[in-house]
Amino acid sequence: MPPNPVQIKNITHADVIQALHDLSETMRATHNEDGHADAGMTFLGQFVDHDVTLDATSALGTRIDPATIPNVRTPSLDLDCVYGAGPEASPHLYGAGEQDHMLMFGRHDNPLDLARTCAGKALIGDPRNDENVIVAQVQGIFIELHNILMSKRVEGGDAAKDIEACAHDGIAKQVWHDHVAPKLTNFEEVRRFIRLHYQWIVWNEMLPAFVDQARLDHAMQHHLFGWDAPVMPVEFTGACYRFGHATTQHEYALKHGEAAKGLFATVGFGPRPTDANMDMDLFFEMSGGNPVQKARPVGPGLGSPLFELPFVNSTIELAEIEHTMTVEQSRNLALRNMVRDRYTYQLASGQQAAARLGIDKHLHVPDVLKAKGITKTPLWFYALQEAKEHGGGKLTGVGGTIVAAVFANLLKRDSTTYLHIPHFKPWGGFGGQPSCMAGIVAYVEKHRGHIKDPKSLMCG
Repeated sequence: MPPNPVQIKNITHADVIQALHDLSETMRATHNEDGHADAGMTFLGQFVDHDVTLDATSALGTRIDPATIPNVRTPSLDLDCVYGAGPEASPHLYGAGEQDHMLMFGRHDNPLDLARTCAGKALIGDPRNDENVIVAQVQGIFIELHNILMSKRVEGGDAAKDIEACAHDGIAKQVWHDHVAPKLTNFEEVRRFIRLHYQWIVWNEMLPAFVDQARLDHAMQHHLFGWDAPVMPVEFTGACYRFGHATTQHEYALKHGEAAKGLFATVGFGPRPTDANMDMDLFFEMSGGNPVQKARPVGPGLGSPLFELPFVNSTIELAEIEHTMTVEQSRNLALRNMVRDRYTYQLASGQQAAARLGIDKHLHVPDVLKAKGITKTPLWFYALQEAKEHGGGKLTGVGGTIVAAVFANLLKRDSTTYLHIPHFKPWGGFGGQPSCMAGIVAYVEKHRGHIKDPKSLMCG
């Protein structure tokens, strides 16, 4: 949508920042609140974000034209955050010799950690997936799954036949012949097999956990964007898909029988000790009856650790308006989201987006903004407000429409996705669990001993 700059009348930019700060403080949650989704879905959503978007150029405090932002990730659900550009273009992510199509994984001090350089940096396709120990273990599940299925594909047998049949479904033999080198056949079959299941999980499990099903159904049946529109509209990347921040709990238990830890007790970006290896059934519901932790309902509430980001130690300079945020304000993620909205991207307001999308249920402007004479709501907050007031804890209206439309668009545009295989259904090997994602976790936990010589894939 067109730029929506801040209009100053009878107030100052400092007043606007303060009003946004006051609004953010109404969102601070100091206790857990259970929503619809398993707790792990928050971090799967973060993993998905890192698979489809990476803005490595725009900086908070500097206004930028969203049309000029390069997306460093491929804007498709292709798991490039796991595979990089493949074993030939990203060889540092892969093993050697007979394991040159296996992904590096594990350290000798912790076989379930990510493989690491001598400096402790994770050897993965997107470094952001080492941001906390929870998303790092989602990354690890997909790496281990690849290595297990590669082992089974090479060995042959029923699983190998299933992988091969699924991978070739929906792709013409000539296309496969023209684009896949014979030596990469097993690798490409396993990668496509996993991609198809991942895409199915995103649309059928992750998104329904957070988005009103009616919005998803509508997005699949209609095209919100023209084919010449941005694949990654900034209203999605800069606002609506940031709903995940509002599903983060105040604290999480990583293991059965242990006390819950504050969110930033799970910080990553370094070798993970074994006592931070999660019991995955605390994050994804498994058969067996153990209670699973839940994500917060989508709404205008964030776990309080997100208001004191521990890695932010300097002020944000908003040079264009000659204003400096305090360190306290600069550490406040909710405020950062809204300042980025208003001053970096100049996004349309929630009310403007609702009018553009033909959504009748316009929401009131929060009182703390009205008190300063502000007549429109930042898009990110508006999407969360909709979820609480009209979505029963799920994105609906503007937020649900935009998030659903972007993912539907990605699946429709890419002719290799599961969507173009009408009879696709998840593999039986991932069955027996309440969800396909839980089935993958259970499968990995059952079969991780099947990988030949896993120690040769360890590093760091």
